[in-house]
Amino acid sequence: MTARPLGLYVHLPWCVAKCPYCDFNSHGLNGRRVDEAGYTQALLRDLDFEQAATQPGRPLTSIFFGGGTPSLFSADAIGQVLTRAEQRFGFAHDIEITLEANPGASDASRFSGYRAAGVNRLSIGIQSFDNAQLRRLGRVHDADAARSAVADARSAGFDNLNVDVMFALPEQSLAEALADLAAAIALNPEHLSWYQLTLEPGTAFARRPPPLPAEDTAVAIWEQGQARLAEAGYGQYEVSAYARSGRQCRHNLTYWRFEEYLGVGAGAHGMVGLERRARVRRPGAYIQSAGGADALDESRYIEPQDRPMEFLMNALRLNDGFTLEQFRRGTALDEAALEPGLSRALSLGTLEQVDGRIRPTPLGRRHLDDVLAGF
Repeated sequence: MTARPLGLYVHLPWCVAKCPYCDFNSHGLNGRRVDEAGYTQALLRDLDFEQAATQPGRPLTSIFFGGGTPSLFSADAIGQVLTRAEQRFGFAHDIEITLEANPGASDASRFSGYRAAGVNRLSIGIQSFDNAQLRRLGRVHDADAARSAVADARSAGFDNLNVDVMFALPEQSLAEALADLAAAIALNPEHLSWYQLTLEPGTAFARRPPPLPAEDTAVAIWEQGQARLAEAGYGQYEVSAYARSGRQCRHNLTYWRFEEYLGVGAGAHGMVGLERRARVRRPGAYIQSAGGADALDESRYIEPQDRPMEFLMNALRLNDGFTLEQFRRGTALDEAALEPGLSRALSLGTLEQVDGRIRPTPLGRRHLDDVLAGF
């Protein structure tokens, strides 16, 4: 019997500078240096702590280094974390190991080091190929650096790349958004994350909103962009994720399928055994407390009445939805817990049941918040 998937998320919280749209737990260096040694040792202690609380015999099936800007860390630091993770948990033979990288915060030699350390998938945050937009978004690279980062990754031996691109940027026209998308497709990545800029609470953009495109322009961008991605051979499998055949992001599927994952690092979240745990957010406090329960900012058991909605908020992001067996396995509940919302959505045509899978229809995907509200 195949072991249930178990992912590991590793949060590396520093960036060269904080982007005005970003609501992640990231901290701009503003000329300071990363405390790489102190933070790496904290991660190693945290992995030891997680192993002591995790059922043995479940090798990791995916690892994701997110941030922040993980490519600010050296290949040696990444290698130390991977070595400890393998020692403590073991690796599945086909483990997917992703590291996020930003153009301007990495170079070809660093990519080669990551590949030698065991990273086998890179996610490159480009966001736009329009230099004026990049400046507006607070990015530290330009379009040439973005293209060079992809070429460097290929030269380092990476054959599994994701590229992040946003649309509906400030004052962006339909033609400009589609030009950005065409530039991303031209790089021929195996995976594309293409998502709309939103003004998240607590960000600089939320405090001083830039002029965004009208809603009908954003809808036209989304509709025409989806068609162009499909023509280029990218299948949409999640709200903002598109991939070549067999290149879906396994780690993110762990979240969307409501499967279990560990989380280490400042502000990192994990979910094992229907318990959600989050680390303290401030890097300094995390370095001091990692390796013990004091590093936990939150530990919450997901009560039965909350599980259906938590499951659906993830599973309905996927184009192919979920099976009732996945619901039962993930929530430890019978499918009766989905009623009467499920029957209502099926009758309204926002969800459909096909070949044993419950999935959103095209109408449901366009109005996902309304579908969820029905539960």
